[in-house]
Amino acid sequence: MKNLNWLKHISYNGKLERRLSLGEYKRAVSWSKYLVSSGGEIKAKGEEEEELEWSADMSQLFIGNKFAMGRHSRIYRGVYKQKDVAVKLISQPEEDPDLASMLEKQFTSEVVLLFRLKHPNIITFFAACKKPPVFCIINEYLAGGSLRAFLHQQEPYSLHPNLVLKLAIDIARGMQYLHSQGIIHRDLKSENLLLGEDMCVKVADFGISCLESQCGSAKGFTGTYRWMAPEMIKEQKHTKKIDVYSFAVVLWELLTALTPFDDMTPEQAAFAVCQKNARPPLAASCPKAFRELINRCWSSKPCKRPGFNEIVKVLERYAASVEQDPDFLATYEPGDDRTLLRCYPGCRKSASARS
Repeated sequence: MKNLNWLKHISYNGKLERRLSLGEYKRAVSWSKYLVSSGGEIKAKGEEEEELEWSADMSQLFIGNKFAMGRHSRIYRGVYKQKDVAVKLISQPEEDPDLASMLEKQFTSEVVLLFRLKHPNIITFFAACKKPPVFCIINEYLAGGSLRAFLHQQEPYSLHPNLVLKLAIDIARGMQYLHSQGIIHRDLKSENLLLGEDMCVKVADFGISCLESQCGSAKGFTGTYRWMAPEMIKEQKHTKKIDVYSFAVVLWELLTALTPFDDMTPEQAAFAVCQKNARPPLAASCPKAFRELINRCWSSKPCKRPGFNEIVKVLERYAASVEQDPDFLATYEPGDDRTLLRCYPGCRKSASARS
């Protein structure tokens, strides 16, 4: 390969760097066997067990530069059948068979779920290839990067409420569709939300998602504590309402451009959520329309959280009101009949007829 600088060091959040351990280095070097050269194709063909419909034609895949990385994955820009794509390579660690097995299960689950999903607010899946110890998932490439990266480039509390509303509607519609397919995401957070053209948000990363009918308890579950519902942290049986809780935290991120519980470790945040019913603080300047929705969505009782069908309806009503009055979100007062009439376009005429 022409460019292997990433083998020498590993970057965390773009701030800290350290040298790879011997085991990590050997694992990273082993990945290079699957890459011919910078801009080259992946050598390995998919498994020859069954020609699954999602199997990639690897002769049509060309790899560019790496632009993101995780503990066991690297994501590259690429071209697949003349389309811009993001190529996710997942490496199984040889020294940890249990982890290797878990990563394989996550890969299979993610591909099976992605294959069936078609929605403008869900990442588009193209193909995949499975040849241990490296797996490959090919999705559409979104130039805007993650919502988390975008928010961290903004000043705190700087996003206009109307932009927050637009982004929130995209996320809610994607999650509404996902739940309509019987799928629980289980790791909804700003890092797993990607920005496309015109600031369109798409839900991504289904590695730990599952069908609601097959999701049991959260025992042994590996999610992200800062966004995780209390019943998940407690490893209790969970429903799709865990995604609603996570949506509330994402909405808080949109309003603040901050990291939830950034003054705590993930473990401290988990303890505070479960034992003290703590939530990220809502500023006094938070529009009451969002405050009301957030408080409902991150209720400690799952049955009190609204579903995404209701969330989408509420947000779309807000959007319709914003079209009539750009300052609607700044003046909304829960329980104010006059404001509620503005919330429901067309209601004013019927209300006048009754009076």
